[in-house]
Amino acid sequence: MSSFRLRPRFQMKSPHTPEEIQAFIQEKLDEGEDPIVGSMIPGHIFLRIHQDQQHYWSPRLSLSLEKQAWGTLIRGLYGPAPNVWSLFLFAYAAVGILALFAALIGSSRLSLGMEAPILWAIPGLAGIALILYLIAQMGQKVGAEQTFTLHHFLHNALHKKAQVV
Repeated sequence: MSSFRLRPRFQMKSPHTPEEIQAFIQEKLDEGEDPIVGSMIPGHIFLRIHQDQQHYWSPRLSLSLEKQAWGTLIRGLYGPAPNVWSLFLFAYAAVGILALFAALIGSSRLSLGMEAPILWAIPGLAGIALILYLIAQMGQKVGAEQTFTLHHFLHNALHKKAQVV
């Protein structure tokens, strides 16, 4: 999973129905060999690491099951816990809004022939966004082993491999 994406995703095709896929995964969950727990609603499966082994950067796997004429299209999305995702989303939004205001104020001052030292905030905010991205990548690397655990669990439950992009 050497992806630069914050939330790696994959697609795979299965000749089975969504109900059969959910039954395969439930069967594997019931075996209890892996430290994974999950919940299901029709058409969706949510897998995560058991509470005993979770940490701040523990990943979650969300599966969407779309019935097709030939079987089922499975769309998977790896991501952090909702609180971690919300924190980063809020931080990126705050940095973006601050950069927008700095650009608006700075360009207004420049158009009026005044000095605009506020424009120096834009490279600083870009640096903060880069730091946030690097922190997210570091967190993804900390949770990589558990991401592989979730991925291998899915492989074993469906007896099929999926390429993460």
